[in-house]
Amino acid sequence: MATVSVGLFKSSLGRKYLMALSGLFLCTFLIVHCIGNMQLFKDDGGQAFNEYTYFMTHNPLIKIVAYVNYALILLHIINGFILLSANKKARPQAYANVDQSKSSTWSSRNMGILGTLILVFLIVHMRSFWFEMKFGSIPIINYDGSDIAYKDMYKIVVEAFTQAWYVVLYVICMIALAFHLFHGFQSAFQTFGINHHRYTPVIKVIGVGVFAIIIPALFAAMPLFFLLNN
Repeated sequence: MATVSVGLFKSSLGRKYLMALSGLFLCTFLIVHCIGNMQLFKDDGGQAFNEYTYFMTHNPLIKIVAYVNYALILLHIINGFILLSANKKARPQAYANVDQSKSSTWSSRNMGILGTLILVFLIVHMRSFWFEMKFGSIPIINYDGSDIAYKDMYKIVVEAFTQAWYVVLYVICMIALAFHLFHGFQSAFQTFGINHHRYTPVIKVIGVGVFAIIIPALFAAMPLFFLLNN
């Protein structure tokens, strides 16, 4: 039974299942991450955001979820490149002159490019924030009535988001994320065979409205807010 399961996930169909599962998990992470980062908009000198980052890095359960999230990001990236490579090898040359725009969306045809842009963003983003938080010399701040020494991640965010090149990169990558999620969210449900006249319209509305518009727009608004108010 175990051999069959391993064999399934090594197959093209199995990899698509893994892609769908990891993608949907990462969609939930985006919602939580976006809600947490909304603390940046509070006019309190960064206290709410620093308290949020402290909670996220000190809660044992959150730490476990974070490591699972890191693993799924790597799985999603590696699996994506494997499937992209397999699709290119399997695509007959005769399809070269076929107008694919009539049978597929721009997003679905360019998931590799979109995914690569997001990967570049993740590397820069992790270096700017995660690496600095773990290994950088972050100023320590105390708030009235609290004995906790908070790392002033708010200051790091402000410094990053007042650099025009970083904001431009951030916004471009959020646009790429929007197109990536536009196709990916709906595709994940199709992979599991969830295609019903009752459910599909709801999935499409959530995929477009929440993940392709609201989430990327909110993320893009963060750096623009600090840049324009600098």
